Amino acid sequence: MHIVVVGLNYRTAPVEVRERFTFSERDLPEALKQLQHTKSIMECVIVATCNRTELYAVVDRPHLCGHYIRHFMEQWFGLPRQQFTNDLYMYEDDKAIEHLFRVTCGLDSMVIGETQILGQIKNAFMLAQEHKTTGTMFNMLFKQAVTLAKRAHSETSIGETAVSVSYAAVELGKRIFGHFGGKTVMIIGAGKMSELTAKHLYANGVNRVFVVNRTYERAAQLADKFNGIPLSMEEAIHRLHETDIVISSTGSDGYVLSREQAAEAIGRRKSRPLFMIDIAVPRDLDPAIASVENVFLYDIDDLEGIVESNLEQRRVEAAKIETFITAELDLFRQWYKTLGVAPLIRALQDKAAAIHEETMDSLTNKLPDLDDRERKIIRKLTKSIVNQMMHDPILRIKELASEKHADDAMDMFVKLFALEETLAQAKQQERTVVAKEELSSESGSASSLFEKGLNVNAAVNTIAAATT
Repeated sequence: MHIVVVGLNYRTAPVEVRERFTFSERDLPEALKQLQHTKSIMECVIVATCNRTELYAVVDRPHLCGHYIRHFMEQWFGLPRQQFTNDLYMYEDDKAIEHLFRVTCGLDSMVIGETQILGQIKNAFMLAQEHKTTGTMFNMLFKQAVTLAKRAHSETSIGETAVSVSYAAVELGKRIFGHFGGKTVMIIGAGKMSELTAKHLYANGVNRVFVVNRTYERAAQLADKFNGIPLSMEEAIHRLHETDIVISSTGSDGYVLSREQAAEAIGRRKSRPLFMIDIAVPRDLDPAIASVENVFLYDIDDLEGIVESNLEQRRVEAAKIETFITAELDLFRQWYKTLGVAPLIRALQDKAAAIHEETMDSLTNKLPDLDDRERKIIRKLTKSIVNQMMHDPILRIKELASEKHADDAMDMFVKLFALEETLAQAKQQERTVVAKEELSSESGSASSLFEKGLNVNAAVNTIAAATT
């Protein structure tokens, strides 16, 4: 099995490309389902943020999986791959794992060391778990990535200097006006990013803020935290001319403000400029607004270099986190190498347990006069002998599993203890369980086959085919 990631981010694709490859929250479950059913993919997680769209997968054929994942993207987004292939990156195995670790720790973010991505990765993993698109590999890897990121932020000072996309937006406003005294700011959207923006604004002296949301109640909740003025979208359009700075961050699929609305507002401002900062992906503000005289429009890509002064210290701390990542990558490699040993160890334990039970049954038949206490003592002592005999072989095969000729060592282990039959039985049982689960998920139950009009023989044949 191999781990791959295919994606695009703010470094490889401009915002006008990235916004065409966003997954809405409501569509993610279906996207996960379709991605998992893509050929060669066994596990998958989709990470979708304003700055990146990444598809993580456990695959059986790494050389072909890139083609299959691109085909999925082509079908899902309705775009020919020639239009986006050059914007994509693909990493395999160690590079893919290292990339996930760096992303989760905030080292691959536009604003290095930001913590919002940690929550986004965690939520993406939990959603994939909820919809059963993860398994042994990703359950281990993503939990390790989240734990690593938490450690990185607790053991270094990478997050101590205030740097984020919302902070950058406020910094841009300060560069434009020098200070916020007497200025009116309109925040469109009432999500986490908007709340962070409001915090930074009030910390920098803003005392008049409009909070706008399609759901007025949500706007009122956020406005109440910062003594702001809640507005509906309709009210915001009518009061746009009162605003000096607009900062927009919604999850809208389309533009929330058009060129015509901006032009009408600027006409009522008597030549006073209007600055608009769009930190949403897909973009909230029609790019054509930039052509309106005295309106200055910035999008998320314009924020990249604004907080460079605070980033140098973060880079120093990032170097420490890179050493954490190297160590964690080694730990995952070791875990993965011993993953193939688990079935062998389980087979040896199952075989030993079966022999032990047969021996106890034989002993009971030959010595029928033993009382319960004597049988209990004998069972305990003989089981201890079995466990002690298995201890060293199990320890040695775990050690050999991480060495160069691990496959040869595991083959020899199977032959020495004659585990072929035990392993074959375990695999057959696993296939039967998986097939029954798949059959249950597709048809509800065997009884539903009859409800759908299949006769008895067809239902039996369907179940038999699924379990072989």
